[in-house]
Amino acid sequence: MAYRLETPREGGGLSGTRQVNFDPVVRVAGALALHTTIDHDRGEVVDASVLGTLFRGYETILQGRDARDAIFIASRICGVCGSSHAATAANAIEMAFDIQAPPMAVAARNLLLATECLYSHAHHLFVLAGPDYSEPVVKATNPELWARAEGTLARGVATHGYERISDIMTGLTRVSGELYAEALYMTRIAREGYVIIGGKYPHPQTTVPGGISSLIDTSDMNIYMLRVVKFFDYGRKVAAVWDDIIDFFYEANPRYREVGARAPNLIDNGHFDDPWAYDALYENASRWGEARWATPGAVVDGRLVTTDLQRLHGGTEEFVDHSFYENWSGGGASGDTSLSANHAWNKETIPAPGSPSSSKYSWCTAARWDRHAMEGGGYARLWITSVANKSPHRMFCEPTGSGMRFSIPQASLPATELEWRVPQSWGALERNRANAYSLVHTALISYDLVLMCLDLLRKGEGRISTEFRIPKDSREGMGLGGSPRGLVNHHMTMDKGQIESYQVVTHSTFSASPRDGSGQPGPIEQAVIGTPLLSAPGDESYIDVLRAVRSFDPCMPCATQ
Repeated sequence: MAYRLETPREGGGLSGTRQVNFDPVVRVAGALALHTTIDHDRGEVVDASVLGTLFRGYETILQGRDARDAIFIASRICGVCGSSHAATAANAIEMAFDIQAPPMAVAARNLLLATECLYSHAHHLFVLAGPDYSEPVVKATNPELWARAEGTLARGVATHGYERISDIMTGLTRVSGELYAEALYMTRIAREGYVIIGGKYPHPQTTVPGGISSLIDTSDMNIYMLRVVKFFDYGRKVAAVWDDIIDFFYEANPRYREVGARAPNLIDNGHFDDPWAYDALYENASRWGEARWATPGAVVDGRLVTTDLQRLHGGTEEFVDHSFYENWSGGGASGDTSLSANHAWNKETIPAPGSPSSSKYSWCTAARWDRHAMEGGGYARLWITSVANKSPHRMFCEPTGSGMRFSIPQASLPATELEWRVPQSWGALERNRANAYSLVHTALISYDLVLMCLDLLRKGEGRISTEFRIPKDSREGMGLGGSPRGLVNHHMTMDKGQIESYQVVTHSTFSASPRDGSGQPGPIEQAVIGTPLLSAPGDESYIDVLRAVRSFDPCMPCATQ
């Protein structure tokens, strides 16, 4: 990454207000740059701009295509959550075609989505974000923390096996660390499970309108289960590692709670459709949304506002005041006057390239819900499901209204219970902690789904697709789905079997958004502004700024459509 810095003052520290640019920010998905203004005398970031620096163009590529192609083209939006885009595109097509996938197909798609989450969470926690807390980084940026870590016993040693906090930090070391290498192995295990049904990873060829195209039998599910159960022991280990690291940082300096801090404004569509509740009809979306394993919802300033999937959809807007796009005239693809002119139904993608300036600086639009800057992620899904306390699927995961209780079956380790609680403060470290518990959440949902698929097969209800005809009249469809990093919305209008308009809004369209027309910064920008500089005087890595950014697990390919 490139920095622009001024000369250090005597004594090794930097003085005054300086422009510091991170271009690119590494260890995130895609092309992201961060421009900041840092006041070294105050010891904090006073301004920030997040730049999506690469135009993707999928919304324009899809125009004029056969509607069925949306699944296979949209899955290329992201190399991590291609299954999520494929499934969401299939949902949009099913709504437009007026067809419904059978229960076995819905459950099988859920399994693909769940194993994709297992891969992504492990990758984020130990390959992308984890090295920020590793021995080489902590030694270089906070030598006093490393010395303290060497003398601090780890409370979770019985679970993760590391005696001291310094041992965990060594394990987090990029490439050579045990935890880093183990995460790579576990991502492989997740992908092995995925290809049993998906055929290949990423970008499945087996997700189709009305279901899936691969045959599934009992032996497939047994092989799948062998992969899923490996995440029982691994999930509790991951939670214990992050609990110990985070608690250590807080105890060493309570100001680490301020790193990446912002008001908890969270949004998610929920995830994993109930095979009997989902019918692809928009008028029933509020009902089948709340029947999901993970509950849809919006949290504003820490308070749950709604769990209504229709309200979530209707309140979403995109603004381009500071994006490299021209504004559209309104009316757009749908012409639905009940929705804002800035809603995806009424949007047209009109690229307007230019050099970054105070006016236009990102290829990401400014997505807002109810005019609030919202963030999405596995952690948002866990928070909303916990406080909503509506999930009907409670075999292994029980929301309590203030957290989530997990009943982990026996694997190599004995059966146990864990609990994640809604935190009192919201910042970078709590995002990572919640994502660690999200891995546990997803592993148990995966197991629940395998048992459900085995039961369907035992009952002779293994049908995996629904026949359909391509409608030749004008149609609209939407997919309101999810990915490892958060919500995924697809909006499609079609006529004579061809796509007229296709619009995508994702988790990172929210999280990595630029300022909107009112000047309100996006969530990552808000989290970086005010982040304190807690590293040693003279340190020019600005590690806490990068910890703040990476805690969101941003995906710029998903953000810049």
